[in-house]
Amino acid sequence: MNLGNHDKFVSGSHQFEQLYIDLRCHEKRLYTDEEVAWLPDAADDNVHKKEWEIRKASCRQLIKYLSRKKSPLKIVEVGCGNGWLSYQLSQIPHASVVGLDVNLVELQQAKRVFHSIQNLDFLYGGLEDISRHEKFDLIVFAASIQYFPSLLDIVETALERLNDKGEIHIIDSHFYDEAGVEEARRRSRQYFENKGFDKMNDFYFHHTLRELDGFHYTIIHDPNSMLNKILKSKNPFHWICIKK
Repeated sequence: MNLGNHDKFVSGSHQFEQLYIDLRCHEKRLYTDEEVAWLPDAADDNVHKKEWEIRKASCRQLIKYLSRKKSPLKIVEVGCGNGWLSYQLSQIPHASVVGLDVNLVELQQAKRVFHSIQNLDFLYGGLEDISRHEKFDLIVFAASIQYFPSLLDIVETALERLNDKGEIHIIDSHFYDEAGVEEARRRSRQYFENKGFDKMNDFYFHHTLRELDGFHYTIIHDPNSMLNKILKSKNPFHWICIKK
């Protein structure tokens, strides 16, 4: 969906979009064009510097994984925000990348900052707005899967838009076991209420690994594994790969 043709989405997503942008502004997560161009390298005075170091590492690991395929890759990033990761993925040799989002403010910034990259484009909308006939080799959800109420529905939608040997990669998001998910929900409710954004509870979802039952998936990084605990891994997020 062209960035100029977004009216049809306003009624369904405007409340989330405005709330999300206001929260990101409050959390100091909206950056200048120059700052976005440098991400995931963040300035020392960036209040989220430690988080960006984690995302920088996960970005490098994902690119290393994908580069080993040594074949042309058609990639879509769902929930691309300001486009920094889509840009990084576009630097993989012979890759073509599309960044999708319903956050128009940051999407327009992505289009502005990375306009000169020939193999990179940004579209307003979600996977359901892409033709079922258009197939991708990789579909990436980076720090975005928690904004989808049904993990089952979005994974099935993504699988429909994969090539036969395609993969879905979910990174930079928490997954929980059954014992811990209610406590995680309580912490999020308290966080949003303390920030004055209690309505965000209607748009933020906590997914469990059990919801992936029935899918062909692999946990590439498990922050709760004994090895990562011994190594004191700083990455608290799961990296999950789902195949057709």
